[in-house]
Amino acid sequence: MYFDIGWEINKKLKTMQTGKINVQTENIFPIIKKFLYSDHEIFLRELIANAVDATTKLKTLSALGKVEDELGDLTIEVILDKENKTLTVKDRGIGMTAEEIEKYINQIAFSGAEEFVEKFKNKTEVEQGGLIGHFGLGFYSSFMVSDKVEIKTKTYKNDEGSNAVSWECDGSPEYTINEIEKSERGTEIILFINEESNEFLEEHRILELLNKYCKFLPVPIRFGNEKSWEKSETEVDDKGEPKEIEIEKPRIINNSNPLWKQRPADLKDEDYKSFYRELYPMSFEDPLFNIHLNVDYPFNLTGILFFPKVKKNFEMQRDKIQLYCNQVFVTDSVEGIVPDFLTLLHGVIDSPDIPLNVSRSYLQSDSNVKKISGHIMKKVADKLEDIFKNNREEFEKKWDDIKVFIEYGIISETKFFDRAEKFCLLKNTEGKYFTFEEYKSHIKETQTDKDGNLVFIYTSNPEDQHSYVQNACERGYDVLVLDGPIDNHFVNTLEQKFEKSHFVRVDAEVADKLIKKSDALPSRLSEEQTKNLTEVFEQQLNKAIYHISVENLGENDLPVTVTQPEFMRRMKDMSAMGGGGQFAFMGNMPDSYNLVLNSNHKLMGQLLETEDAEEKVKMIKQLIDLALLSQNLLKGEALTGFIKRSVDIIK
Repeated sequence: MYFDIGWEINKKLKTMQTGKINVQTENIFPIIKKFLYSDHEIFLRELIANAVDATTKLKTLSALGKVEDELGDLTIEVILDKENKTLTVKDRGIGMTAEEIEKYINQIAFSGAEEFVEKFKNKTEVEQGGLIGHFGLGFYSSFMVSDKVEIKTKTYKNDEGSNAVSWECDGSPEYTINEIEKSERGTEIILFINEESNEFLEEHRILELLNKYCKFLPVPIRFGNEKSWEKSETEVDDKGEPKEIEIEKPRIINNSNPLWKQRPADLKDEDYKSFYRELYPMSFEDPLFNIHLNVDYPFNLTGILFFPKVKKNFEMQRDKIQLYCNQVFVTDSVEGIVPDFLTLLHGVIDSPDIPLNVSRSYLQSDSNVKKISGHIMKKVADKLEDIFKNNREEFEKKWDDIKVFIEYGIISETKFFDRAEKFCLLKNTEGKYFTFEEYKSHIKETQTDKDGNLVFIYTSNPEDQHSYVQNACERGYDVLVLDGPIDNHFVNTLEQKFEKSHFVRVDAEVADKLIKKSDALPSRLSEEQTKNLTEVFEQQLNKAIYHISVENLGENDLPVTVTQPEFMRRMKDMSAMGGGGQFAFMGNMPDSYNLVLNSNHKLMGQLLETEDAEEKVKMIKQLIDLALLSQNLLKGEALTGFIKRSVDIIK
């Protein structure tokens, strides 16, 4: 490239001449071939998008009475000729004259779509929103995979200068243009595929790209033929039944009227389920429910989002929402368009108002994007609240499957919390569901500490923590089930949001120590006995790991319990999940546990009265190991010793 600078300043700096910089293009093709698009496969999407534009323009002009001939079949064809190493995209759209080729092809980056919209923007009798092209560079993506590109085109016009023409270029600034014979209106783009791009001469590869990028384009697209079996109308088999015969028919790639372009009022639940299976043919479960997006102000946005069933050990899959621009697939990486927590959903979003760069592969940071993101979040919240208000029973049935979306939203989006607190549920070990306010009222009289703060007791694993849950319930406390993959973070968020409240896992602290009780139990042991009991247990424990405390619990409560300080336990759990943040260092901290001795259990009195030192040690070790076993903390050699000791006791 060189710059012809049309202004100069004389040596004496007394006069100045202004003008325009003229950019020449001798070396632009190497840049186009290597850097125009990050993925070379995009060329096929761009060429078909141009063909769709040409067809859309023709239909618009026909509706305005500006096309004399019948439109006929407007199917776009993709033709692969492996023997001659060519790939052709053929449309029956508006076509071009020699003058228009000069204008739209020879002048790089002149967008025909933008000029067309500008020309007809005041024609209110026909919608102008269906054109795809914005940048005028899409055609030149063909040179990324071709040694030579040929255009054969015939305009829809019947006036002078409307002869069919061909244009050829081998990737240099030189081209040839000639008049040719062509009977059909429209344009053929013929790519002579280069050696480095032989993959695009394989039928399966082209079919893959067409299914990826063109599955929902608004104009039918044909790629060869496909075979299928149908019942014959004339032939019968040995049983006299219509015979199954193999037939060949055109392979139409796309659904030109996808569900998201249709009116929600005209659709049924089965329509949405069928479309979900069309989007995700390998999915064997129906979605829980869907949200149909249909916005025309202050921006254009259509789409359908599905809530899938999520397993407890789910992985964050953020590539299930497909982004389209006027039904052309753009990307399945939708960060920035959809709030982060909703990238776990499945579905489709289509908007011409999302700003894209020249390749349409990356989203630009823009105020429109934030508006769209906010609107999607609002629509999701509206839908969830509507289901909750109108059919709470059905909402509760689906809660275990949708809770991860809602909890993730509460953790990551403050505005979503303001909406979700109305329908977010808490479930207790009895299987009852409460809103936040309902649950606060439920425990207000029974679970407050000495400072008047509400104490939310929860289990993260009802099965492993069963003995702790049972003990808490027997004492009249209510226990929540918070066993999801992000519930550690969810609990932290709720503690920040709720006033005068804190959460404690059921095996982390002794409930009676936290909750203000009017009927606190007296101890059966004297102060001296309590001291002696503490000392004999300390002799069998590592003091750096275990801290011993004596509590006045009920005689039916466990004699020895192992707990972990709530703060330390929670930070270590978060660190193990990779979400510790400023507390990540906690993962390297040594474990610390509380060993709680129940002064009112009769075994404690027997232990103190036992004079046989060996028997006393055996009893202490057995009680400690039982407590450790209940927390899955008894491992290796210690577990083996416990089993042998247990057998000896039985003998």
